[in-house]
Order: sequence, then structure tokens, then C-alpha cells
Amino acid sequence: MDNPILPSTAFLTVLLAIGLLFFIRASTKDRIEVSQLLADQPQETLLESLQSYFSDRAYVITAVDAETEQVTYEGFVSPSIFLAVFLTLLAAVGFLCLALVLAMLVPATAGWAIGLVALAPLAGVFYWKKSARPETVYLKVETVALDDPSSPDPRSLVTVTGHRDELAELQRSLKLKLVESD
Repeated sequence: MDNPILPSTAFLTVLLAIGLLFFIRASTKDRIEVSQLLADQPQETLLESLQSYFSDRAYVITAVDAETEQVTYEGFVSPSIFLAVFLTLLAAVGFLCLALVLAMLVPATAGWAIGLVALAPLAGVFYWKKSARPETVYLKVETVALDDPSSPDPRSLVTVTGHRDELAELQRSLKLKLVESD
């Protein structure tokens, strides 16, 4: 088949396959961020709430640094079944598209090219093995006085280093306000 459109379609399909591989690899990447959160609670009450929150999420205290007043929590990140299935389906569609283009470009490969789809579960297995890992959260709580004269009570400032999803859940669960950075 001498169609000038096929080489460009093959080139684009290969680029998409490369993008899919990078997407699958990035699904296991750590997304560590540092956030400063403001709480209206006094420091003692906030510390109890934080300890309860992390205990409920299966984190344990692994270190307490008295000098910097930082607490280190460690927990285990379990992989998402939904994401493993989703990545497997994406890989199956990607391999199917690549197989179809290969079969059109080189008709002799049509028989084994469709077999590429059988490699799709490897994407889910890769995600499952790489995303199951221990996760560390660093936490520091300090009392700050605000410049706002309408709120004379000091507030607690929580500095947290951890996975961005964990930080978002912490902020939502304890109703903490994100401190805007300048």
C-alpha cells in the first residue's frame, strides 16, 4: 500500500506511544510539597487533632526532633485499583493503535502486531509494584501572632512536608487555611 498518509500516521502513533510510556512511568512519581497551614485552634488542641488525624490514616511517629520541634510520621501508600485498571486500559488502547498502524504499514506483521495488546497488563503491574511504598510526612507546629487587630488570639501555623494529596486531605479534614506565599 503506497499511501503518503501512513508514514505520518505511524510517526504520530509512535510519539503517542512514547507519551503513554512517560505517563505510565509518571504515575508512580512522588509529588512532595511543603505547605504552611493556619489553624484557629490553640497549639495543644491542634497537636491532638493532628495526632488523631495521622493515627486514623495509619501513620506512626518515627522521629521527634526537639531542637527544630519537628515530628516525622511514616505511613504506607497503597496503590489504587482504579488507577491500575485505568493504566492497563490506556496501555491496551495504545498498543492496539500501534498494532493497527504497524499492520497497515507492514502487512506481514499483522499477525503478531495485534499480540502487542497482551503487554497491556504490564502497565498495571508496573504501577502496582512501584506505587506501594512508605511515605514520610514532616510536621512542625508553631504559635504565631497575626498582624490583624480584629483577632487578638494567637493562631497555630503548621508547616507540613509530604505528598500533595495528603496535604490537601489534611487541610480539608482539619479545616486549615493555606497561607499564601508572597
